[in-house]
Amino acid sequence: MITLKEIKANPAFTTLIEKSNAYLKARGYTEHGLRHVSYVSDKTAYILRQLGYDKRTVELGAIAGYLHDVGNLFNRKHHSISGASLVYFELRQLGMAHEDICTIVTAIANHEEEIGHAVSPVSAALILADKSDAHRTRANRLQDDRRPGIHDRVNLAITDTKLYVEDEGTITLEIAFDQTVCQIMDFFEIYLTRMEMCKEAATLLGCRFRLLINGLEFLGKLPG
Repeated sequence: MITLKEIKANPAFTTLIEKSNAYLKARGYTEHGLRHVSYVSDKTAYILRQLGYDKRTVELGAIAGYLHDVGNLFNRKHHSISGASLVYFELRQLGMAHEDICTIVTAIANHEEEIGHAVSPVSAALILADKSDAHRTRANRLQDDRRPGIHDRVNLAITDTKLYVEDEGTITLEIAFDQTVCQIMDFFEIYLTRMEMCKEAATLLGCRFRLLINGLEFLGKLPG
């Protein structure tokens, strides 16, 4: 069975990730390179492992997380669909079992908030992992005098991010936010739909989703 280790060692996938990130950087988007996909891969696997899924499901989640953004090679618009198609072809070439490929590409095709939905454990874990990667290291700081765009400003304001599964069936995203850089409302301007998507994903996994910013709970508080 194809493993994450084999995927990482394959130079074709490394090139796809690096070229996709180069395209996004040229367009002024935040970092989507090897650091981002490695984080998403690790966190997808972590969520599935913590919730008791079998080793193969965890491995497929890790692979989906690592390959989820290669569709940006073509265009940012609907990159989840083009990425799923590209990954399907590449994994078939490697001889991966068709059932495993379907699990991976369905998750990749559904991680984009404009068109995606949590439809399986792997897709749900991938959504949570991907949307939690907000941090100042992702900002592509401009080298001229122009003011950074809202995505860079929000990421520059985030000094620490933690995503973890709690024992009582809660998945928590905890953020430390520097309000001298920008306001928390700026975060919600670009992240509200992503956080709602995380709520949907957590529900599919049998959990609730909590969002904490500077210790304040914005999503997930239980009534009464």
